[in-house]
Amino acid sequence: MFTREKLENNQVWLYVIVLLIASGFGLLAPDFAGRLDGSISIVIAILMYSMFSQIPFVAFKKAFANRRYIVGLLIVNYIAVPIVVWLLTTLLQDHPPLLLGVYLVLLTPCIDYVIVFTALGRGNEKIVLFSTPLLFISQMLLLPLYLWLFMGEKATGIVEPGPFFEAFFGLIVIPLVIAIAIQLLARKASIGNRIVNISAWLPVPFMALTLFVVVASQIGKLSVFMDLILKVIPIYLAFMIIMPIISRFIAKWFALDVGASRALVFSGSTRNSLVVLPLAIALPDEISTLVAAVIVTQTIIELACELAYIRVVPILLVRDK
Repeated sequence: MFTREKLENNQVWLYVIVLLIASGFGLLAPDFAGRLDGSISIVIAILMYSMFSQIPFVAFKKAFANRRYIVGLLIVNYIAVPIVVWLLTTLLQDHPPLLLGVYLVLLTPCIDYVIVFTALGRGNEKIVLFSTPLLFISQMLLLPLYLWLFMGEKATGIVEPGPFFEAFFGLIVIPLVIAIAIQLLARKASIGNRIVNISAWLPVPFMALTLFVVVASQIGKLSVFMDLILKVIPIYLAFMIIMPIISRFIAKWFALDVGASRALVFSGSTRNSLVVLPLAIALPDEISTLVAAVIVTQTIIELACELAYIRVVPILLVRDK
């Protein structure tokens, strides 16, 4: 029987297949694939809603049940990660658009498929689930501060406030408000529960559809930027190697149990590429393709690394006691 759990547990392979098909389609039929540009915003808006609908905003208090984990989570994602990212990007200071793409994706912790990866890596996915509202709210508040600290006037020279806030409001705030409203409705009416249950099927297929639309429509334009994109790949790989080790030390410092330690490792290493993608698309045309490509590149590398994580983390990094 085909279940949502099976779909989620096999999502990585689905994304790999979709990426291969999208790449081939975009290269073999560039004119037709390029027309998919117009659908990107609609697909992302539905994806955002589907992701937000699974975040337990109405159970926000449960996020603080394990306070040691929450403090460790905040230290990993908002102190350790920014320091590591700043050190890794010192060689990119002459390329502001590259910097912006790397900062957007690496400074924002994942709030969606990190839950599934944590479960596959035999971590405590429930505390990851209940911490997602806190992570989402905090990253949206802190991201502008980090961009200002790390880039200063370089960021203001790239980001046009009007389209940027329009994308943030239309593709993040509105889907978020709808998701929270339906969660509140689910507490009082069965129709709300039915909508939430149906919405739970949407994240994986719409994540796959988003990857297809973005990659197919943009890959034909990437040959111009390939030398720049190659500069960020070592940074992403180094991040994926360094952060699990740092997260493990912080988990040990806070004396977290095995499940929580694994959860912290996955949260500290998995990033929020699809939530910040709308912000990249809202940038001026001459750099939006490059920044979006930098973000999608991170997603591709991350998916490959997660396959290694789900085996390495429970066997080598955080063993069963």
